[in-house]
Amino acid sequence: MSLSGFGDTPKAEPPPALFPAPEADVPTPARRRGGQRPPFTPADDADRQLVFFGAEAAEPAVADLAGLLAGPGKVVRMGGTARLSVQVDAAWRVHVLVAELAARGLAASWEPTEGERHAVRTSYTRVLKPLAVAWLHGATKRPPATFHLTGRRLRLWLAAAGTPEPPDGFLLRLGADEQECWEPIGVALAAAGLSGELLGPGEGGPAYRITGRRRLARLAELVGAAPPAAPPTAWPPHP
Repeated sequence: MSLSGFGDTPKAEPPPALFPAPEADVPTPARRRGGQRPPFTPADDADRQLVFFGAEAAEPAVADLAGLLAGPGKVVRMGGTARLSVQVDAAWRVHVLVAELAARGLAASWEPTEGERHAVRTSYTRVLKPLAVAWLHGATKRPPATFHLTGRRLRLWLAAAGTPEPPDGFLLRLGADEQECWEPIGVALAAAGLSGELLGPGEGGPAYRITGRRRLARLAELVGAAPPAAPPTAWPPHP
């Protein structure tokens, strides 16, 4: 199956016109227009910090890619280099992730895989070695003790593996067969104000289900506006 917008042959660097800069064209969230307040009133300092760590609060950084590893992303090492890869289920996710990687100085390639899915991967590079060192214990992926979720990390996780769950939920999918990651990732979600229900493989997971008006509003606040390539229904709406 060919990927719409790319042609029939995978390319290492898709045409720039198809990949607008992920932040340059993103509308300013409602909380910044005219000094309006967010749709919820923070109860304490921890809540107020959630806005500070939103996706638009800092410049893109390689460390943000830990958000892909919180989901189904994988990292492997080769000598003094490392490569990051993730399989996604929709063409729009390829568009968004290639643009996000480019914004961090990383060229990416893609190819179709089984089940109408697509694999997005970087080249081996020394730039990703610290990420691999932090997350790999032998060949096993596990979050470092200091792992936390910022808006940019959540944005990447959602772009790779976030799925709306009607009528009022959102799923953040995890890596299959990576049980060692699931609990610490849930702790990081709770620390970000996004406590979720862990769904096992037999319940439509593995994934964390985020529900509740307040938590969904926080998720929308943290990840920012939908990327241009994302269908509006695939992204948490701002209240």
